[in-house]
Amino acid sequence: MEDRFLKNIFQEINRYANNFRKYWLQYIALFIGIDLFTQVLIIPLFRYLTTAILKASAIPFISYQNIITIISTHTLMFLCLILELIVLLLVIYGEFSLILLGIREISQGRFSFRVLFRELWQSYRSVRIGSVLLLAVYFLLIVPFADLVYRTPLLAKVQIPEFILDFMTRNIWLASGLIIFYLLAFILGIRLILTLPIMIYQRKKTFLAMKESWNLTSRKYWWKLLSRLLVLGFSASIILLIFNLLIYLCQLGLDRLPRNVSFIFAVFNLLLVQLVSELVAIWISIISLLIVVAPLKSFKLQSKVKKTIKLKVLALCLMLVFALAAGANNVLYLKEIDMQRPLTISHRGVSDKNGVQNTIPALKKTAKLHPDYVEIDLHETKDKQFVVMHDENLKQLAGINKTPKDLTLKQLTRITLREDGHRAKIASFDQYLKAAAKIKQKLLIEVKTTPNDSTKMLQNFNKKYGKLIIKRKYQVQSLDYRVIEGLHQINPKLFVLYIQPYNFTYPQSVANGYYMEYSTLNNDFIWQAQLQNKPVYAWTVNAPNMMMKMMYDNVNGIITDQLAELNETIKDFEDNQSYANKLLNFILILPNESAS
Repeated sequence: MEDRFLKNIFQEINRYANNFRKYWLQYIALFIGIDLFTQVLIIPLFRYLTTAILKASAIPFISYQNIITIISTHTLMFLCLILELIVLLLVIYGEFSLILLGIREISQGRFSFRVLFRELWQSYRSVRIGSVLLLAVYFLLIVPFADLVYRTPLLAKVQIPEFILDFMTRNIWLASGLIIFYLLAFILGIRLILTLPIMIYQRKKTFLAMKESWNLTSRKYWWKLLSRLLVLGFSASIILLIFNLLIYLCQLGLDRLPRNVSFIFAVFNLLLVQLVSELVAIWISIISLLIVVAPLKSFKLQSKVKKTIKLKVLALCLMLVFALAAGANNVLYLKEIDMQRPLTISHRGVSDKNGVQNTIPALKKTAKLHPDYVEIDLHETKDKQFVVMHDENLKQLAGINKTPKDLTLKQLTRITLREDGHRAKIASFDQYLKAAAKIKQKLLIEVKTTPNDSTKMLQNFNKKYGKLIIKRKYQVQSLDYRVIEGLHQINPKLFVLYIQPYNFTYPQSVANGYYMEYSTLNNDFIWQAQLQNKPVYAWTVNAPNMMMKMMYDNVNGIITDQLAELNETIKDFEDNQSYANKLLNFILILPNESAS
């Protein structure tokens, strides 16, 4: 029974694969054309537009801290951002329309640019303003299928920052809610997966298309669909694994040749890896979409092949552009031009749970691993002093339902904190500074803020510590932009970084640098910031493969809870310079680098 089930799946996949073989150049033209258009024009355009809107309103960022102020006092700017979001949703819809319409026209051997864009215009005419919200919900639901079925660069940018997922998974109730949310999103996503094809092929409105998709995927059809997509994804992974392994083994042998010769082969082999990866990605996307639209009577494959010379020429030109751009990047990557050793920064002054965060005993242990900086957090106390502490409440580490603003510095420094089997007293900032000076450890100081802070907090902080921080070459940072702006005005000599938990604009602020959550950080932001001579630090990076990726992305610093792991990864990065290892790193660590 299982053998027959798998046999049917492979027969269906093979039928669609035959169609791909007939029209592979046309499919490549369609996908690479859309990818290049999106990467080169659409994504930069929307980033510049968002940055320009914020800049025109003298607002350097958007976050939970200022969203109410933006809505109430910068209404026009807020409306512009909403309009931009609507346009972005329509652009994503247009991308999907081009892909689905292009696949139908190519697979039926009747592709024509004139017909394609005429049908694209018709598909837009079926969208109503009231459908925009439904489209937004739908796009979020199909995100789990984005890489396998609906492969577009814009949708790939939609992701929840890693620090939010990390925070939610630390609480059993939040983790349970997250699992339930993903499960419901997955179920709804697969039941509504035919919505876009129905809208585009049958010109139906969004709600009616959702309803029909729900009906078509009932009676266990959803499992039939999912099983085929899973088998297809597994098969593609095996193909890539075998091919990449052969390339790696080949380069191992070629590395024995003279360095200049092995370099030429390495550039060629890496280009092969990229071209084959792109081809397999297009192959799997085409077959997945053909599997998805199979129930629709309006979509039938044709056996007759129509020659489309113009499209084939376009495909070859696009492949040439792709190969030239990839080849140039490969030379830079393999030669490690402009690649630098990042600063190593211990998150909250600990490494691998070696003590209680933000305490002096942990500082002394962590300093033995020789970080460039130890990152700590400051809160203002009831008597307007400063205490080294991250949380806004003592309940988690001390079991006391109080905030730093409820207690004086003397009261706080008597409290014992407990974490990961360790115990330590809360340290005043003065005590921590003294301990850091004694062991000659540089500090990265985060200024935490609450609504209860005193109006003169920043002035007091600068008056007491500003000169010392400058003298010892310490750095300051904050998630609150008012701190960045305030310290810049009070003491421009302080080196102050702005912490950003997500990235959707180009860097623009008075900050001296940026402290960015790694999962939404990309080459574009880093490059733009460094053009302004402003460093970018990535937080909080704990996995070796992500540490390596951040180094290849050329970040200036890496914040981590695993300092020993980071030191080892940097050592491996500097020691293992063979071209075979660089190919392996590209395959394992940078699989989406060319598309980011």
